[in-house]
Amino acid sequence: MTKAAIFFLSRRWPIVLSLCIITPAGFWCKVYTGPGDWWFNDYGGGVAYVIFWCLVVFFIRPEKKYTAKIAIWVFLITCALETLQLWQPPFLQQIRSTFPGKALLGTTFVWWDFPHYAIGCFIGWLWITWMAQLTPSAE
Repeated sequence: MTKAAIFFLSRRWPIVLSLCIITPAGFWCKVYTGPGDWWFNDYGGGVAYVIFWCLVVFFIRPEKKYTAKIAIWVFLITCALETLQLWQPPFLQQIRSTFPGKALLGTTFVWWDFPHYAIGCFIGWLWITWMAQLTPSAE
């Protein structure tokens, strides 16, 4: 294996492992029944959603200097997508009627999603910052 391949794998395996944890956790939030299920179903999935996107972007740019920028941009884009739910044109309604459309774009605007996105981005920032310190630096 080349040095570049070893570096690529050593830098990204914790991210892949993290994605393998957060992805099912996010789906689990949507189907959980038990104490506090209203929170998990309505908001826990949103927290996991933004953590997922922080990890995906960090997979692409796994440098410590980008961790704060990643979290901020994920928060801004997620908030923009939430606000976009106020707009209901037919083409977006068609997209939102599919599972991927619901999962990526959402269906209903909810003010309480914003603080949960902020919480998720903060956790995502902590997570990717921690991973940036654990793995070899590209800087």
